[in-house]
Amino acid sequence: MRISNNSMIAGLAGISLLLLSTPALAQDTISPFATLADVQYIFNTLLFLIGGFLVMWMAAGFAMLEAGLVRSKNVSMQCLKNIALYSIAGLMFWIVGYNLMYDGVDGGFMGSFTTKTFPETSAKDNYSGASDWFFQMVFCATTASIVSGTLAERIKLLPFLIFTIILTGILYPVTGSWEWGEGWLDKLGFSDFAGSTLVHSVGGWAALSGAIILGARHGKYGLDGRVTPFPGSSMPLATLGTFILWLGWFGFNGASQLAMGTITDVDAVSRIFVNTNSAAAAGVIVAMVATWIQYRKVDVTIALNGALAGLVAITAEPLTPGVASSVLVGGVGGLIVVVAIPLLDKLKIDDVVGAIPVHLLAGIWGTMAVPFTNLNASISFATQALGVISIGAFIFCTSGLIWLVMAKTMGIRVSLEDEILGLDKAEIGVEAYPEFGTGSQRL
Repeated sequence: MRISNNSMIAGLAGISLLLLSTPALAQDTISPFATLADVQYIFNTLLFLIGGFLVMWMAAGFAMLEAGLVRSKNVSMQCLKNIALYSIAGLMFWIVGYNLMYDGVDGGFMGSFTTKTFPETSAKDNYSGASDWFFQMVFCATTASIVSGTLAERIKLLPFLIFTIILTGILYPVTGSWEWGEGWLDKLGFSDFAGSTLVHSVGGWAALSGAIILGARHGKYGLDGRVTPFPGSSMPLATLGTFILWLGWFGFNGASQLAMGTITDVDAVSRIFVNTNSAAAAGVIVAMVATWIQYRKVDVTIALNGALAGLVAITAEPLTPGVASSVLVGGVGGLIVVVAIPLLDKLKIDDVVGAIPVHLLAGIWGTMAVPFTNLNASISFATQALGVISIGAFIFCTSGLIWLVMAKTMGIRVSLEDEILGLDKAEIGVEAYPEFGTGSQRL
């Protein structure tokens, strides 16, 4: 059944009237009649809040994905790291991150080092300032989640948490300000709708620098060039994590429309949902077909990462492409995973969960594909490349410096004995599966 525009507006106004009649919803005196501006304010705010809690739920997706892809002796550590990094991001984005990213950038390289709980809502705003702060904060936490999986099974907890503080409080907000904070890249025309580069590649570059400095897990690479596979603890957990991330991505991309107060905006959000889903599906299918052709078997972990790579790739521009273009963008993302994972092994870069192909390389591809799918004259391949290179160089170099300083001072890698024992026992003393552990069998 189709509903006319007049009926829809009348219905929304009625809902708004009920909401606005509650004194607790506003500090100022509220008119008994809801205006169109009231309706837009409510629905724009709802988009931020709904999108925000979907992206927050992605933290659970990362935790389950990583728990499934690491060995059973390191599962508790990954769970701890993921809830810790989300909490650190929530506080650091309040202490310094938000204003560093958005306050007074004005075409420059960063904002201010002031602290605000959230941006104040003014009369001209068409959404709640607190809802905007929350939505931006959960994006910050996503960046740190990417680093966690790559460096799993051999990094100490404390240096990882220290790096997370710096990444979420300074590094991510600085590069985010260059585009989303209306900084210098934004003025040049760089375009990254929801963060293929600003979120995912930032996390990927930080993870790559850490993986190089940290080194591979003991026994992963032999002197003869042989690669020893380390199967994960639970494919059901990894699959669950992937589906949670897929669901959360509708908030990640959809709410990046930043408005839901008009029919045009709602239509845009709907198209973003369709394109996002299509890209992820294409990433899975291409990854499955490519692994079948190459190995005569389909690797479920590569299929899962194919979905994520498709999602990362379409994130740079999920609105303007048609479905066919979204399928192409996501499909290439899935292919990147199949090609890049063995390439990293040849380079002896140990990425436990495949985050570097998924978030870094597919993020670069998605960003560079924007001029193909968004024909805005201000978007060029040169500007997109400048954004990718400048953000990559900044994050890789600063992250590498931080990892090196900690490696030389406090040490970032656990001992060989602790690595063999497992970080659940060695670092935190809580095993994920104690009934299967050696010396801890229950009678």
